[in-house]
Amino acid sequence: MDDIVKQAMAKWPNVPHCFGWLALDARGGWRMRDDRAQALKLPGDKIANAALLGFINRNYTCDEGGRWYFQNGPQRVYINLEATPYIARTDPAEGFVLHTGEPLSGIEEAWMTEAGRLLLKNGKYVALVDDRDMAQCVAALRMGDQLVTDEQLLAWLGREQDDAELSLSHAGRQIAVRRIRSEDIASTFGFVTAPQADDK
Repeated sequence: MDDIVKQAMAKWPNVPHCFGWLALDARGGWRMRDDRAQALKLPGDKIANAALLGFINRNYTCDEGGRWYFQNGPQRVYINLEATPYIARTDPAEGFVLHTGEPLSGIEEAWMTEAGRLLLKNGKYVALVDDRDMAQCVAALRMGDQLVTDEQLLAWLGREQDDAELSLSHAGRQIAVRRIRSEDIASTFGFVTAPQADDK
């Protein structure tokens, strides 16, 4: 967290929190949601200013209730999450990089939704892979010791369970890929997708 933010928090400790005005989309874009966007349930305008994006990314964290927020000086700006708290992109040097710019190294677990979306986890980081990078990820999927074919993957996605083991090749390891329903992601990983002022 930036020192200037810590100083503002100490100087003005009781500033009301802000809800609904900032969102993170499923491709890692920060979006500003004005009154109109909120009323019409629109995604909001994508933030493009590099300095502002850097400031948000450096001061992005969560509270004990799984509500993610950006500490804007003395004020918490709670985030509406379209997908997960982090979005990952493939990177030739790091393997995967989060939307905040941090590398996602040492992946511990992986899941795939019924729609073929890949989720990765390392410690506190739970990240959906940007859909534009899924082709590269599919090329790293294996069933047994063979690269998975499109037909095999579609068949695997269409079943609730079977004996076929799907894995992701990453950093010289094979990481088992488990199934997860899109609707279960937030509850499984303990985060709130649309924080409200009256949340406990």
